Amino acid sequence: MAKFVSGIIAIGIEALRHYLHHYKEPFVTTIKFSSLALKTSLLENIESMGYTRLTPIQAESLPHILEGRDVIAQAKTGSGKTAAFGIGLLSRLDVTRFKVQAMVVCPTRELADQVCKEIRRLARFTQNIKVLSLCGGTPFGLQRGSLEHGVHVIVGTPGRLQEHLTKGSLCLQQLKVLVLDEADRMLDMGFEEAITDVISYTPTHRQTLLFSATYAVAIREMSQKFQFKPLSVSIDTSHQDSTIEQHFYQVEKSNRINALAYLLSYYRPESTVVFCNTKRNCQDVASTLANIGFSVQALHGDLEQKQRNQVLVRFANKSCSILVATDVAARGLDIKDMQAVINYELPWDPEVYVHRIGRTGRAGKKGLALNLSTERELKRVEAIEEYLDSHASWGEVAPFQMDHNQRFEPPMVSLWIDGGRKNKIRPGDILGALTGDTGVLGNEVGKIDIFDTHAYVAILRNCADKALDCLRNGKIKGRKLNVRKSQWD
Repeated sequence: MAKFVSGIIAIGIEALRHYLHHYKEPFVTTIKFSSLALKTSLLENIESMGYTRLTPIQAESLPHILEGRDVIAQAKTGSGKTAAFGIGLLSRLDVTRFKVQAMVVCPTRELADQVCKEIRRLARFTQNIKVLSLCGGTPFGLQRGSLEHGVHVIVGTPGRLQEHLTKGSLCLQQLKVLVLDEADRMLDMGFEEAITDVISYTPTHRQTLLFSATYAVAIREMSQKFQFKPLSVSIDTSHQDSTIEQHFYQVEKSNRINALAYLLSYYRPESTVVFCNTKRNCQDVASTLANIGFSVQALHGDLEQKQRNQVLVRFANKSCSILVATDVAARGLDIKDMQAVINYELPWDPEVYVHRIGRTGRAGKKGLALNLSTERELKRVEAIEEYLDSHASWGEVAPFQMDHNQRFEPPMVSLWIDGGRKNKIRPGDILGALTGDTGVLGNEVGKIDIFDTHAYVAILRNCADKALDCLRNGKIKGRKLNVRKSQWD
């Protein structure tokens, strides 16, 4: 395989600035927990756990949380976010009142268990604090009995919380602090309706803390819906700049598809949009890649809405790795963690080029933009260079050897379920059916999409058969439903 001679063009325009930050967080700051206005017992316990200095997310959010402010925080796993909201909510408790005063909503049972254990550790030297986990997989009756004896803090998943609220076993009238942990993950799993329903049972005057790994549009909309004048905290705005890597390759027109296949097989991105300028080329490229063995779908203006929905479901949940699209069809496309954009054909307008490549490298992650150009299209490259005030660096591609027995499989598999909104099926029902005692783990379940008459759930590829057996042999909302691998797999 020939060596690559490749270069990087730094994106220097304001429109993409917020995409181009690399997440690089120091472990702790110089700020000590002893500088915060914490109860003595809580502070002593924190120090006994070995926590002396705050992590960046704690330093930026905890003082405001302790003041009672609503906070929306961009924070990743391992950043210390659980301690930030855990310390905050424990500081607000009146331990003499055995009423639910704080609630943390999590996307999966595994995360809820971790959060529950961390809050218990933080509260271990404070007498009589009761913390309860409300998740699927545990008998409902046992949870109801625990609630009857009085609880201060609830940690749960949307579906089980919704079930307790509907049946009247959980009362949130005395709630002071609501935490939505990994909110972006909950939206990905289809829990928006369940979260809205759960929050409808809480007092209007409450403190709401929203933690998310990204600042996607849906997260901002959630904040506007449920928070009051929130303070925004981000821990990646002051760190080392990053760039979207842009590689240009000059090819013969007849060799363009071979070059595309080579780049896809070389980089192996899990999620890629390939842009074409016409619907016909879009369909032709997708068909050729599929014949070679790539996981690919086409998105263009000739698709009916039902077909478009099916295509977007599979691409968004990573059970399809490549989407070949036109600019018009891709309008409004907002997919998390898109690793690469490939311009099979460069656009004439450099602004369109910037818009295309801006779909990768989001939320502080590195992005990759690969661009094919024939000799006749070099003027388009020159226009891009002038617009970005940068010089293109060129790489080379090696011949792609087509092996019809080779498959480039995506990380996830979509399961199709013969039931949807009209059957009153919710994401929590599907997640609960999958993650029972003999089922899969919550972190092996991906995006859940529910339509009127059917639903899709993404499962890690190596767990797909187990998940399929679990759903076929079990029940969803008390009913046996037809379940199969989607038509694409």
